[in-house]
Amino acid sequence: MRRIYLDNTATTPLAPEAFDAMKPFLTEKFGNPSSIHSFGRETRSAIDESREQIAGLMGTKPGEIYFVSCGTEANNFALKGYSSKMRERGKDHIITSKTEHHSILETCEHLENNGFQISYLNVDEFGMIDPDDVRRSINSRTGLISIMHANNETGTINRIKAVSGIARDSGVIFHTDAVQSFGKIPVDVDELGVDMLSISAHKFYGPKGIGVLYISSGIEIERLLHGGGQERGKRAGTENIAYAVGLAKAAELICGERASENKRISDLKNQMIKILKEQFPFILFNGNPAESLPNVVNISFDSRKINIDGEALLMNLDLAGIAVSSGSACTSGSIKPSHVLIAMGRDIDTAKASIRFSLGRSTTMDDIEYTMDVLQNIVKRIGVIKG
Repeated sequence: MRRIYLDNTATTPLAPEAFDAMKPFLTEKFGNPSSIHSFGRETRSAIDESREQIAGLMGTKPGEIYFVSCGTEANNFALKGYSSKMRERGKDHIITSKTEHHSILETCEHLENNGFQISYLNVDEFGMIDPDDVRRSINSRTGLISIMHANNETGTINRIKAVSGIARDSGVIFHTDAVQSFGKIPVDVDELGVDMLSISAHKFYGPKGIGVLYISSGIEIERLLHGGGQERGKRAGTENIAYAVGLAKAAELICGERASENKRISDLKNQMIKILKEQFPFILFNGNPAESLPNVVNISFDSRKINIDGEALLMNLDLAGIAVSSGSACTSGSIKPSHVLIAMGRDIDTAKASIRFSLGRSTTMDDIEYTMDVLQNIVKRIGVIKG
């Protein structure tokens, strides 16, 4: 059976070049980088070089790059770590949005249960934050703002530079979750004007289990893990050398090919949208049509025009060898409506009947055309058009 992978926002396959770079540090180069002997110095040099490499790609200094286990940890580290410090200065108010990743929303819920005040900002019909809403939400007790760079479900890109300017003018620290944007669009911390920023390697063809939190110099943050003095005393635990090397290599590759690959992927995306519009008059497109990641297409089947079971839709695509996502959480075998789409104004039935296609290096035009044909057959079989 033919297999097509169109779920690259969930994860990407490990780049062969990244795996090759990692292999020596999974076998013969095994020293603990905290050790002072030659085995330790060998791996210490590797992690230092990886830190320098990723810092260069993000427009910052190596001393501001902290390796963590994933994007979720980076987001937790940023919010929990800074919130404890800002409380010492009488600040207990945090601003975020209703469409953030669960690692932000659930961390905010945890902080809310521990006495912090959280403002969850609305988004427009495209899923975008209005920077003026951020400005209006800031008060004398606001210490932290966290707004994602690009949404993981719709691909919508927020105006981070505008938000960071508002935060800076108000003396508020600003964090952005750039897990989905890094490698697809430019992510330069100085250009964006952010104080903290999260990325994760497996979203750009690096290994699972490694990420980065950028923390600007001078930002005081409480450590998430206690123990040794690794990561300049901010994250205890023996460093994951092989994975840091893999992350740096994958980042180098994705940033080096970004212009050409974005052109190729954007052309495929535009063709997919064209076919969807021609073949499916009962769908809605989710996300900003102009300010969006080049590889994400998110659609919903309009419940006013067609009845279709979203779970059956995904299962039938999977049975046909096509991997996509609803962009929503799956609990106990039943698909819940996406909190992102609900925040954008979609009704529950429409939100449940959604598909997120996310293209990647392996995607071809033949894959797109085949997927559209399969989707059309499935919809004819399980959908009931109204009126």
